[in-house]
Amino acid sequence: MTTTEFLPTETGAWAVDRPGPVDGPRPGPLVWGRRPLEAPGPREILVEVEACGVCRTDLHLAEGDLSPRVARCTPGHEVVGHVLAVGAEVEEFTDGDRAGVAWLARTCGSCGYCRSGRENLCPESRYTGWDRHGGYAGHLTADARFAYRLPAGPPAEELAPLLCAGIIGYRALERAELPTGGLLGIYGFGASAHLTAQLALARGARVSVFTRAAAARQLALELGAAFAGDSYDPPPERLDAAVLFAPVGELVPVALAALDRGGTLAVAGIHLTDIPALNYQRHLFQERTLRSVTANTRADGRAYLAEAARTRPSVHVSRYPLHRADAALADLAADRVTGVAVLVPE
Repeated sequence: MTTTEFLPTETGAWAVDRPGPVDGPRPGPLVWGRRPLEAPGPREILVEVEACGVCRTDLHLAEGDLSPRVARCTPGHEVVGHVLAVGAEVEEFTDGDRAGVAWLARTCGSCGYCRSGRENLCPESRYTGWDRHGGYAGHLTADARFAYRLPAGPPAEELAPLLCAGIIGYRALERAELPTGGLLGIYGFGASAHLTAQLALARGARVSVFTRAAAARQLALELGAAFAGDSYDPPPERLDAAVLFAPVGELVPVALAALDRGGTLAVAGIHLTDIPALNYQRHLFQERTLRSVTANTRADGRAYLAEAARTRPSVHVSRYPLHRADAALADLAADRVTGVAVLVPE
């Protein structure tokens, strides 16, 4: 255990005070303040934040789509930082290491889901920035067993989005069961989608993108998409698989209708508006499949980070100083962010 004599005892942090619209009257749901920091527990690390990605899940928490689990919780689960201290039982990190703190914060390790490699379904699972304070702050603590060792070289703002946007996109792509060389449809084209498109392209797939934002369509084409259209446009040809990133239930029947026979639609978000009634013949017959995606396993995280290290995706970053986290969420809500927003210390 690192000596606590010179460790910070408090940190500046944003907190969700009263969930509500981020574009409503000021002050909004996020408030800035100081909160105390405790020394890391036996299996924990204390991390000084270098960068924290801004995820749509943070927006759902701030606006109340996700019910708060911790009073005045600090959002943020795409955290890159340096380890300042380690607990007595930590073997994964030492002081000075670069660590990534992601969405999955803890599981029980003993239930049937955990034992069978499906820890993302653990009933006792806990999450960074929802069940414990996250990275919209100067510092945070994390369970070392659920953090990732990161390389020292790449810019922190380019690594941060990989820790959720990248990992959940990886799992969504796996769940979509895209055949080798197949055509993938992507609905919505924000942080996770622009990384998933590059992952699919690196694997030899073709990609069609459907999104309402003109700037996002342009980015999709620049990254190598064969087609980029509006969210409700029909595809030029039937899709072999699709991933829905936009939290819009109305797009589920649209995407299902665009699938070829035997195709799968994976819904990647943690929150989705209501899905309209489906027509069996049009949307599901001929063995079309609709699947949800729930968080990720640590194995997903390790596999994606290794693949990203080989393929080196282009991460399109909009930088925001930490003190403008509320503005970053407002821009995300209004589709003013192309690529991914990332908070960096002042």
